[in-house]
Amino acid sequence: MTLTRLAPVLFVLLWSTGWVSAKYADFYADPLTFLVIRYASAIVLFYAVCRFAGVSWPKERSGWLHAIASGVLLHGLYLGMVWWAIGEGVPAAMSGIIAGLQPLMTAVAAGFLVGEDLSLTQKIGLVLGFCGIAVAVLPNVLVLDASAIPAYAVAVNVLAMTAVTAGTIYQKRFLKQGDLRAVATLQYVGALLVTLPVAFVLEDMHVQWGLGFFAVLGWSVIGISMGAIALLLHLIRKGDVSKAASLIYLVPPLAAIEAALVFGEALTMPMMIGTVIVMLGVYLTNRAGAKPQA
Repeated sequence: MTLTRLAPVLFVLLWSTGWVSAKYADFYADPLTFLVIRYASAIVLFYAVCRFAGVSWPKERSGWLHAIASGVLLHGLYLGMVWWAIGEGVPAAMSGIIAGLQPLMTAVAAGFLVGEDLSLTQKIGLVLGFCGIAVAVLPNVLVLDASAIPAYAVAVNVLAMTAVTAGTIYQKRFLKQGDLRAVATLQYVGALLVTLPVAFVLEDMHVQWGLGFFAVLGWSVIGISMGAIALLLHLIRKGDVSKAASLIYLVPPLAAIEAALVFGEALTMPMMIGTVIVMLGVYLTNRAGAKPQA
């Protein structure tokens, strides 16, 4: 089986563990401080891989700038704002529904900016995916005390979806060429440039060093920052950005299942039903036989 066929499954499995990793990371460091260390570690490791493999770097300044700018959007702003919002009190369930906006936003933007035209079946798939997310996590959201959730943190979480949508489109439009390992290295440079000063201002940057910290850092860097992101960049380059973005629908339900296994959190019937609906939506959006409308 080719990487292109395996990539969607591997990406979802790896990326979904980010929710569990974030919960573990909170035991050892503030969210932005942890991301700073994660990004710096990813830069070092990706650069080492590039040196060892003799990777060619962008020949023009525009290639460097586009890679760094996409990193600011895809990693720096997106992850930074999501982790910060959750740290400020946005529940994971609500964050999951907000995350469901991204594939829809990407599909709409891709139609205008990169000329993607989805078939009716694919549009139905995107809507079904969002409905599945709602079914899976909305019962948890409805029992929350809305007055206890800071409105500004919710707004930042929504802005994070806007940032990752823009980053996905930017990646497809301006980074069609070049070695993905070099691109990823430069993207984490962009992420670090925007996250480090914000972490310095908003947090005390204290870290509780120890085996647990290095374990979650190791997985966050190697499994997610390197493995999952490399697969996402591959999917964006090889296919439609709307299809790649639709895979995000699978992440919250899968993360809920992982949280139930790891932390003993409740796995409800709506979560299971919603997961089935999400899987159907992603299948319809990505199925090989779907043809764009004329």
